[in-house]
Formats: sequence, C-alpha cells, structure tokens
Amino acid sequence: MDKWTVFAYLIFPYLALTIFAVGHAYRHFTDPFTWNPRSSELLEKQSLKYGIYLFHWGMILVLIGHAGGLLIPETMYDAVGISGEAHARLAIFLGIFFGLIALPGILLLLWRRATKNRILAVTSINDFATSILLLFVIASGTYNVFFGHYYFLDTVAPWIRGIVTFAPEPQLMEEVPFSYKIHILGAFVLFAFSPFTRLVHIWSVPLGYMFRSYILFRSHKVNIPSEF
Repeated sequence: MDKWTVFAYLIFPYLALTIFAVGHAYRHFTDPFTWNPRSSELLEKQSLKYGIYLFHWGMILVLIGHAGGLLIPETMYDAVGISGEAHARLAIFLGIFFGLIALPGILLLLWRRATKNRILAVTSINDFATSILLLFVIASGTYNVFFGHYYFLDTVAPWIRGIVTFAPEPQLMEEVPFSYKIHILGAFVLFAFSPFTRLVHIWSVPLGYMFRSYILFRSHKVNIPSEF
C-alpha cells in the first residue's frame, strides 16, 4: 500500500471530518449571525422555484440513499432476503433517480446565480466555489450510477464503515475505479469546506414544521359606527 493511498483514504477522511465537526461548532458559537442560507428569494424568485426544490429534495434523497447503502452491512440485507446483487442493482436504480433530481437542481441554481444580475451582484467567490464543488460531487456520482456499475459492497462500503467505526482499512480502496475515487474524495472536500459556506444551514432544517399543528384563521366582523 503506497503513501498516496494511506493519505487519501486514511488521513484525509479523518482530517476532513475533524474540520467538518470543529468548524461547524466553532462558527455556530462565534459567528451565529451568519448561520443562515443568505436566501436571495427576495431579489429574484421566478427562476428559483424549480431549482431549489429539485436540489434540496435530490440532496436529501441522496444522503438517505448513501446512508442506507453504505453504512448498513450487507449481512443485515441478507437477513431480510436482499442479496448483494439485488442491493447493488437497487443502489444503481435509486442513484439514477436521485441523481436526475439533484443534478438539474444544482445546474439551475448555478445558472441563476451566474446569469441574473441582481443575484450575481450579491454572489461571492465562496458561493461560486460551493456551487461548483456541489456540481462536481453530484455529477461524478451521477456518472458512476449511469456508467460505473461497480460492485462497491466489498470495498467502498466496508471502507466507509471502517472510517465511521474507527477501524479503517484504506487498502480496500486500492482497486476501486478512478471515477468512484474522485467522487468520494470530492465529497470529503465538500465536508471540510462546508463550515465556511452557507451550507451551515443544513443543521437548522425546520423538521418540526412538518409536524406542527395547523394554524387556523377565523374571520371576525367588526361593526364600524356610521359616522366613521
């Protein structure tokens, strides 16, 4: 196992996750007034509505799919009658579906940011870098589910579980195709970069909104004296 493999699949993931955890905590306590998505909806709304929904729903589904496909051991799928081959085919099918939601979403948002003058005026280099990095990660993942078709359950999945459980096995990544490697490394770069971007608002997602009681509005007639 060479030094590049050790750095890329042992040292770098823990470095990125440390920056992710410490960076978010530090920013939350030291700079709470920028803990928001800096929404540009008030500046221009018409071209936002499609991209924002596609991107957010696509990313939520992608994250759930990755967690279910990579963090749950194959033995648990076997226990409920889902073989490794069926698991891999399901991952590809769902990956195509989720990718075709998230990819157009980020493209629409990047196009809006680059072409709408009012949005461009308040866009920073950091915003463009974040969008391009998101595009790279989403596009490379979508490419893999369309054209890669690599059986990841014996390599990538146990490697990522090893990172999470502090029992890393970087040698598992040596034979993984290049397109999968750049997708994975790009995702860890995004993790490390996220504390310094508007992506911090992922921790403030209003989940309680979906379960709150309905707000009822009742009309009330007021009798106004005729002299008024």
